[in-house]
Amino acid sequence: MSRFRFPRAMLLDLCAELGPALERATRRNHAIPVQTQVLTTLGFLATGCFQRELADRSGISQPSLSALMPSVLNGIIHMGSRYIRFPYTVEEQAEIKRQFAAMSDFPNVIGAIDCTHIAIRAPSEHEFAYVNRKHVHTINVQVVCDAHMNFTNIVARWPGATHDSFILTHSSVGNRLQSGAGRDGWLLGDSGYPLRRWLLTPVLNAQSAEEQRYNEVHGRARSVVERAIGLLKCRWRALNASGGRLLYQPAKVCRIIRACGVLHNLSQRNGIPLPPDLPPPELDPETQPPPRQVGFQQGARVRADVMRRL
Repeated sequence: MSRFRFPRAMLLDLCAELGPALERATRRNHAIPVQTQVLTTLGFLATGCFQRELADRSGISQPSLSALMPSVLNGIIHMGSRYIRFPYTVEEQAEIKRQFAAMSDFPNVIGAIDCTHIAIRAPSEHEFAYVNRKHVHTINVQVVCDAHMNFTNIVARWPGATHDSFILTHSSVGNRLQSGAGRDGWLLGDSGYPLRRWLLTPVLNAQSAEEQRYNEVHGRARSVVERAIGLLKCRWRALNASGGRLLYQPAKVCRIIRACGVLHNLSQRNGIPLPPDLPPPELDPETQPPPRQVGFQQGARVRADVMRRL
């Protein structure tokens, strides 16, 4: 299982689900079997090995692997509507609130949000926009997860120099929550995000016992998204810079990230354990707090109320 990250039965199910689309994409004599297409692509995502090495193992050419991988990635991404869904309904939010309350004692949480950087080769266009605070070329990826480390939102399209708060503001989740879709629920984010009535952040330079208690409980609840990101990068080593940067154009890297997000949730739902002896993922650069924005006062009042309740 370590090479493909799934047991045999799940691999067969995945091949069966992706099969119709992949067979249509390769209608020719001596087409590469669906199983070879899927397993070789999973092998790349799981290990981050060079395409030539993986192609040799599978008995195909490197150009063939390069040509087939986009269809497999697109097929996995197409499954995302079933596996990655933000909780907008009352029933969905109530269940996630129960999860977070049981795990951390923080009330009314509908998700934990963070961004993570995926290292890439310097692109040929707008190269400077991809340089993050560690002076590395990356894609900055927004993720939201529930208390069980399932992703409920992934945004993979912004260059590494983009601030976390900008990505949220320009995402569908951010816009819908700003419009009231969160009802009485909150996202929890780190100090790189603006304080809003629907997005609670830590108290900077906490002084009182009330503030320190709030930060403690907030950190316990929010840490689940950091663990989810670590799990994603440990399971799918193509995303981990310790295995080298992704040598593709940004658009293809974004498809790789989104496909790995779907596979992460598929693994979580089925209780698939991590292979042993995997190295830990690299740390993301710290994000500077954004300037105060419209909505800060409302968020401050909500946060103060939560402090009193804790």
